[in-house]
Amino acid sequence: MRNWWGWLALSAVVVVLDQLSKQWVSKLFVFGEVMPVMPSFNLVLAHNAGAAFSFLAGAGGWQRGFFSVIAVVAAVVIVHLLRKHSGEKLFSLALALILGGAIGNLIDRILLGHVVDFLDFYVQSYHWPAFNVADMAITGGAGLLIWDSFKKPGGVKG
Repeated sequence: MRNWWGWLALSAVVVVLDQLSKQWVSKLFVFGEVMPVMPSFNLVLAHNAGAAFSFLAGAGGWQRGFFSVIAVVAAVVIVHLLRKHSGEKLFSLALALILGGAIGNLIDRILLGHVVDFLDFYVQSYHWPAFNVADMAITGGAGLLIWDSFKKPGGVKG
């Protein structure tokens, strides 16, 4: 995938999967409804007005614009890096996943004022914060970036 447009297409696939899954859960569930799927895993309709792990969720509303601006700036930087490093497969895969996840959550934040989360993993009474496809893409992309940084001398690219 030397062509950086291919990496943008992968990001678009992440956005589509994220948005379709959120729409499906939003139509199937009412806010707060929980459906046990298997031991230690539920589907639930949750709204997150903050960032990861509901950080700043109760901050009064200013965080919506703040996190939206961060997502837009990150997207611009990532697109620049994809253009510059499109031939580096692992690095570009990581960036494409992060870009798709950031845009998926940005769409929610702009249109709904919150991010739709629906995957609820737990052990006994401890629940991991609910998350979504975009969050999985961002986390997976971040993990791949870390892995890539250890594989090559010189670490993170700029």
